[in-house]
Amino acid sequence: MKKESVVKLVLSGMFVALAVVLSTFSIPVGGSKCFPIQHMVNVLSAVFLGPWYGVGIAFCTSLIRNLLGTGTLLAFPGSMIGALCCGLVYKYTGKLTFTYVAEIIGTGIIGGLLAYPVAAFVMGKEVALFVYVVPFLVSTVGGTLIAAVLITVLKQNHVLEKLQTLVKEGRIAR
Repeated sequence: MKKESVVKLVLSGMFVALAVVLSTFSIPVGGSKCFPIQHMVNVLSAVFLGPWYGVGIAFCTSLIRNLLGTGTLLAFPGSMIGALCCGLVYKYTGKLTFTYVAEIIGTGIIGGLLAYPVAAFVMGKEVALFVYVVPFLVSTVGGTLIAAVLITVLKQNHVLEKLQTLVKEGRIAR
């Protein structure tokens, strides 16, 4: 296994652990739990690891949260679509602002709409098509703002590029 893959796998595990441990921090909005930490992790994983690792992190986090009883099946469409969207946008543009918007649109709008069939057909809830869009938007905007602040601080201190290089090259910071 390449050293780069090991570093990415370790960082992915750390992101999953962070998201699961902080899953107790949620804000009830409407019929769902708003979990801003997942959206922060989505953006950070997009910037450091790319879209496919981001989707894997979102899936593992949602699965563990469901197994522990701290999440619902609605965590899957929101977190995974958001991670994919912001990961792809960052990969192809390298623009942080576009990445933040992609997380918000991916999770808040697309993920919110995809939560409907999960709620209606898998969970058996009688809900309207757009019922999860507003709660998902609230959650993702909060988490994206947290990530934007963290990334801005890293960028201003010239740490962001160094960390990205270390992850890309598979080196561990000393």
